[in-house]
Formats: sequence, structure tokens, C-alpha cells
Amino acid sequence: MPQIEAHNDTIAAIATAIGQGAIGIVRLSGPHAVFIVDQIFLAKNKKSLKNLKTYSCRYGWIVQNKKKSGLEERIIDEVLVLVMRAPSSYTREDVVEIHSHGGSRVLALILERVLESGARLAQPGEFTRRAFLNGRIDLAQAEAVLDIIQAKSDLALKNSQDQLSGNISRKISELKNELLEILADVEAGIDFSEEAAVLNERENVLLRLRRVSGAVKRLLESSFQGRLIREGLKVVIYGRPNVGKSSLLNAILKQERAIVTPVAGTTRDTIEESINIKGLAVRLIDTAGILKYRDAIEKEAIARTKKALKDCDLVLFVFDGSRPLTKEDEVLAKQVQGKKIINIVNKNDKTLKIDLARVRRLCSKEPLLVSARSGAHIGELEEELFNTVFDKGLISTEGLVISNVRHIDILKRAFKSLGMCEDTLNQGYSMEFAALDLKKAVETIGELTGDIRTEEVLDRIFAKFCLGK
Repeated sequence: MPQIEAHNDTIAAIATAIGQGAIGIVRLSGPHAVFIVDQIFLAKNKKSLKNLKTYSCRYGWIVQNKKKSGLEERIIDEVLVLVMRAPSSYTREDVVEIHSHGGSRVLALILERVLESGARLAQPGEFTRRAFLNGRIDLAQAEAVLDIIQAKSDLALKNSQDQLSGNISRKISELKNELLEILADVEAGIDFSEEAAVLNERENVLLRLRRVSGAVKRLLESSFQGRLIREGLKVVIYGRPNVGKSSLLNAILKQERAIVTPVAGTTRDTIEESINIKGLAVRLIDTAGILKYRDAIEKEAIARTKKALKDCDLVLFVFDGSRPLTKEDEVLAKQVQGKKIINIVNKNDKTLKIDLARVRRLCSKEPLLVSARSGAHIGELEEELFNTVFDKGLISTEGLVISNVRHIDILKRAFKSLGMCEDTLNQGYSMEFAALDLKKAVETIGELTGDIRTEEVLDRIFAKFCLGK
């Protein structure tokens, strides 16, 4: 574990969200945190915070002028003060939290008093940055803190909590250590003079190298699903006008979000709404479904529909089951070939006039029959939606799913270096060249947990955090 870095200053910030609330928190971290709060806090029992044990709480008031003769000792707010002493705190420094009423003005006044008494205003993410620099968490865990705050769904929250617990960091450390052992053997083998010994060592290194490459590849294979878990699934509802796309949107949302009329072309713009399906954040986009525009509005509607289709992860292609298949259906269906698609025959509550055999030939798979009006089989659609995206179940490598873009980039670069190392060994080149590629792979993987880092990388990561975290 890295050594605790010395920070001579004490930082402070409002740790709760902007706006009104029952409780607000002003947080301090640093060597003078207890002393600073002691200057502005009047405990009901009249005792100082100086000797208060870690993880202890004291009731009292934040005041304007404590113990200053000739000045009125004005109360700012009634508070609880929590003390967490180093190293048993989030930052591994002395941390003090002032829990007050949650009004924005009272929090601002308390923060002003804290800053006047010797603290400085924290930068975004500086508390978590200190936790990382002081060795309490690694860089992957620090990023997980932000992911937990920003989680849009149950799956995203669980994945972030797994990362914060250190599961990914432990796996990465295992891979790095294994590569370091391989590198040590490669460097030791550089001086071997016997050809047979060199050949045996090459085969041994290749075997071990492929095992590590396979583990990295499996982590990368989980990244598509990881991105969807982290960012949510973008789903476009598509089909010709009046097939019931807006009705389907309303049925999935279980509310009347889109206007529905018997008139074809009622929807002339994209409509977006979000919902959680089986713990996954899903953004549904209802589209116009127009092939040829008649005016500027419809021209823009087509442009927006094309953009939504280009960016989406899944298409719900809707047919009208109460009418025969049309040429327009066929043209629109061809436009989404190559995308992940669920084909839906809507209006199943009416007499089916569509040729299901033709639909199967057009779509190359069995369509799902639903009724947006009655809600029939909407639950099956949600199940199919989840299974189409996660068509092999939730891919995991020992329970791990990679979702962070920075982590994915690092693993791709490491995988490339490992591949170059394998090629070097397979082609019989000097072990010295293999050692260079191995070193690069080790250094690249070290970037993930912060073993190898630059201030620029840290600044970019922690700038995404809010003040007080």
C-alpha cells in the first residue's frame, strides 16, 4: 500500500447536493480539520473537539463569533459534528463533517466560517483524489466512486459497487504479477546459450502468455455489455406510420406519453423517454417512420430518425398485424439490417391479416406478437429486449464486467502488446524484443489501477467529480 502523502492544507466543501433538504453536510479533510471546526463550534456540553475520539459525534451550534470579547456570539445553525481521525477516514486524513439543516444559505454561511478559520475550498473530486494519493483506494476504485454517484440503474450500481470493492483491481493485479513473472523469466533466458534450453523457454513463455492474453480478451468481451450497463441501452421504435409505434411506447412506459390517433403520421418528431427494465436503464425513442417528406418539418423528422437509428443499440421494428405487409414495410426493414432487432407484430388483439410467413422470410427470425392497446405480451417483449442485448447472458470474467471507457482503452493497448510479444516469439526473434513488448504491456496495465500515472490523467479523472467528493 502506498505511503500516506503529506498535505499541509485542509480542504472543505459542501458535500450534499445543491438545493433544499432536511440535512446538509460541510466536509473538511486535512491536518487542521478538527482545530478549524473547534474555532466555530460551540458544544452543548461546552467541551472542545480536541480530545474527541474517532467516529464520535457531538451536538451543538456553529456560531459567528466564538469567545471574542465585545462581539455578539450569534448562532448560525444547530448542528451535529462528526470526527473521523487519520488514518481511519475516507481520505486517511483527519475528516470532520458538520451536519446542519439543508438550506443552501445556511450551508453557505457555515462554509464561509470554515474557510475564514483556515480551510481552503476543495477542488472537484479532491477528497477522493486524496483517498487515492494516500493509498486508501486505487485509481479504478476512485473512478467507481463517481460511477456509483452517476449510476442510472440497478445493474450499473451493482457493477460500480463491485469495482469499488476492488474486484477489478485484484484481477488486474493478478494479471500484472503474472506478466512480471513471465518478464523475469524472459530476461533471465536472454543469456541462455544452449539452443534447446532457449526453445523450451520460448514454449513455456508462449503458453503462459496465451493464458494472460485470454484473460484480457475475456475482460474486453464483457466491455460491450459493460458500456450498456453503465450508460444505458438506446432503443429505437421503428416502422411505417400508423403501425402503433407510439402506442407501443406508451404500453412499455405504462403511461400515456405519446399522442395516439388513427391518423397516420401523428408522430412527426422523435420522442424520448427512459425506463428501467430488469435493472437496466433503457432510453426509448419513438420515431416518425416517414419515407418521403412533404414539408420542412417532416424533412427534419426523417433526419432525426436516421441519426437515432445510427446511434442506437437496438431496434424494435413494428409491423401492423391488422393489415397486409406493404412495400413500405420491406423498404424500412432493409434500412435497419445489420442492427440488433426485435421484430414485433402489433395489434394482435385484432384479426391478423399480415402474412407471418412473409414476415419471417423478411426478418429471418420469428416475430413477437403483441397488442400495445391491451398490453398483451408486453412483458414478453421486455424479456426479449433484455435477452437480445445480453444474448449469451451476462458475460463475466469471474464476475467482472468492464464498463469504464478508460479501462477498455488500456486493456486494448495491453492486449495489442501481448499479441506483438507472441508474434515475436513465434517468429523466432530474439527474446530481447519479446521483453520490450512485455514491459510495455506491464506498464499499460499499471495505468488502470494508477500504479503508472501522470498528473494530466489524474486531473482529467477527478475533474468529473462534484465538489465535496
